[in-house]
Formats: sequence, structure tokens, C-alpha cells
Amino acid sequence: MKPLKNNPKIMHAWCMYDWANSVFSLTIATSIFPIYFQEVTGDENGMMLIAGFSIKNTVLYSYILSFAYLLVAFTNPLLSGLSDVAGFRKRFMSGFAFIGSLACMALYGFQAESIWIGIVGFAIATMGFAGSLVFYNAYLPEIATPDKFDKLSAKGYALGYIGSVILLIINLLTITYFDEIGFKDKTQAVRFAFLTVGVWWAAFGAYAIYHLPKEKKILKLDYQLWFKGYKESLKVFRNIQKVPLQSHFLLAFFFYAMGTQTIMYVATLFGTDELGLPANSLIMAILLIQFIGVAGAYLFAYVSKKIGTLKSIAIMIIVWIGVCVGAYYTTTAVHFYVLAVVVGSVMGGIQSQSRSAFAALIPGDKDNASYFSFYELSEKFAIVLGTFSYGFLIALTGNMRSSILLLTSFFIIGFVLMIRLIRMKARGDKGIIG
Repeated sequence: MKPLKNNPKIMHAWCMYDWANSVFSLTIATSIFPIYFQEVTGDENGMMLIAGFSIKNTVLYSYILSFAYLLVAFTNPLLSGLSDVAGFRKRFMSGFAFIGSLACMALYGFQAESIWIGIVGFAIATMGFAGSLVFYNAYLPEIATPDKFDKLSAKGYALGYIGSVILLIINLLTITYFDEIGFKDKTQAVRFAFLTVGVWWAAFGAYAIYHLPKEKKILKLDYQLWFKGYKESLKVFRNIQKVPLQSHFLLAFFFYAMGTQTIMYVATLFGTDELGLPANSLIMAILLIQFIGVAGAYLFAYVSKKIGTLKSIAIMIIVWIGVCVGAYYTTTAVHFYVLAVVVGSVMGGIQSQSRSAFAALIPGDKDNASYFSFYELSEKFAIVLGTFSYGFLIALTGNMRSSILLLTSFFIIGFVLMIRLIRMKARGDKGIIG
């Protein structure tokens, strides 16, 4: 029997799930869908009527994200605990991935006269994407030794960027030459792009999940098992409280993730609403971010190897603070492209390094899903608060730039906490992070 850890085939399969689901992150969450959402919803000022309430479509978009991640945040701790005690990890991961991919396919029906398909479909797809990640990430310490974490995590993000860019380029060509291909109009070609995301995610996701390690013997499912899931999550929470590096890392991660994740989700809205950039310019900027993100993920894996993971993350947080300051003063397309280059250099790096840093903190691989549920829980609540506060400030002030100042404060707090964490490690406090 082949060993589970450092098995090239298993590690490659794990990385391929990034290849599979990153198409949602790029096409649906950050590029084509947000632009299409703004075009088919709202009046000339972007205002729309939902359940009797008037709301700006960009604010509604932020609230949909907040709601979807809030639901996942409340269900993941239960499911991850249940995963560890009953061996349901692969089932839950495949379930979320399947539901998310189907929701993307359903977005083909999203038109001006069927706005609810777009709202509900986007929410469910987001839940599928976010829900599957906790179980996916939990495999990292199970399939690799700590010395492989940084490089393997970076490879996963790199494959995700490459795969998502390939599909996005195909879809952009389809949208550009919709008439020659046979679509009746550009809108149908755009909606077809959402369909391809679901098919891509389902097909490559099935390959990745199939080759991941088999689960342990499944216990008989009864009501007591559900309580064991809660108890498992509570046990991990108490364990994290006893380990200073774990608890302080999650706190720092929570704050800087509020900034990074919110920026990634709303950058397109900022470009269209605040700067008035055309769709082609925005998508080109996003493609630029993806290409540079591949190099950035590997660059900071190298930096981490030289100076340590925590210091590497601290450097990237400083860069993110600079991005926020630059965005506040951005007024032209050229400025936006410069920011895209900088964001690309640190986007993949801070995600992959954060994942590998936390994996290094987990004591063994018995409760990986439960431990990673707290990692994911922290990130999901960060997204909830980040996107909600971003949308709320826009609704309150009518100005996206005021929201950027809020994001800057998140990064500053995260940086202060990360510096404190580095000092804790230097003193030899409890933990095994590099």
C-alpha cells in the first residue's frame, strides 16, 4: 500500500481541487458575474426593489456574500466535527462541491426578468465553494509532512490560478465572438459562461476527490453522533485556547482576512461603480492578477523558507496596506492596473502561506477537519463582517472610498497582531510554526 504522506499522485490530486473550484472564484465571484449582475439589476443609478425595499445593487451583492458565508460559518463547525468522528470528510467535500457546481449551472437562467435565480443561485454557489474548502484544506496535514506544506499549498493556488484563467479566456472569446459561435446575443454567451464554470468544477472536482485518501470506517449515524460533532468542535476550540500561537494566529488571520477577502470580492464593483471602467478593462486587470498570482504564490513560498512563514505574512500585510492607500487615491485605469499588479504579487502568497502556517500548528492529523473548521470559521466570519461592513458603509455614505479606509484599519490591526505573534515565537511560546 502506498504511503498517504508525500505521495505524488495524492498530492497532485489534492492540488487539482484548486484547479477545479477556482473557476468559481474567478468567473463568478470576481469577474464576469459581478459585471453582469450590475448590468441586469437596478435602474440607471443601480437602485433596485427587493421585497419592498429599495437597495443599490452593489450593496445587495455584498449582502448576498455576507449571508452565504454566515450560513456556512454556522454549519461548518458541526459538519467538520462530524467529519472527524464519523469519517464523512470526503462525503461532505463532494456534497458541497456538487451543490455549488449545480448552482453555477443554474445561473444560466439568470436574466433581468428572473433576478431571484441570480440572487439564490449565487448564494448557493458561494456556500458550496466555501463549504467544501474546510474539508479540502483539512487534507493538507494528512497527505504531506510539514516541510512540504508551503510548496504544496503554493502549487494548489498556482494550479487554481492557471485553470481559472484558461476557462476565463475561453469564455471571453466565446462572449466576444458570440455571433460567429451561434449564440443569439452576448447575454446568452455570458450566461453560458456560468454554465461552463459548473461543468468544469464538477468534472475536475470529481477527479480530485476520487483520488484523495479513503475514509476510515463509517460509524452508524444516529442523533448522538451529531452531538459528538459539536463536542469535537468544542474540544478543538478549548485546545486552541491553550496554545498561544494557535489562538493568536487565528486572531491575526481574522483581521487581515477581512481585508484580503473583501478586496478580492469587491474589486470589480469598485472599478465599475467608482472608476467607471469598462468591462474589458476590468477583466484584463483580473487576468493580470491571476498571472502574477502564480509567481507570487511561489515567490512567498521561497521567502517563507528563508525568513519564516510569519515574517513572510507580515511583509505581505504591509503590501496590502499599501494597496488600500493606493486604492483610496486611485482615479484612472492606469492606477487600477498598477494596483492589480501589486495585488497579484501578494494575493496567492498570503492565502497559501496562511493555510500552510496553520497546518503547521495542528498537533498531528487526528482532528484535521475540526481544526481547519476553526481556520475556515475565522475566514468566513471575516468575509461576513468585511463584505457586510463594506456594503453598509456604501449604503450609509454613498461612497466606496470610505469603505477602503475601513479595510485599511483591518490590515493594520492584523499586522500589529502578527508582529506580536512573531515575538511570541521568538520567546519560544507554545507552538510549532516556522
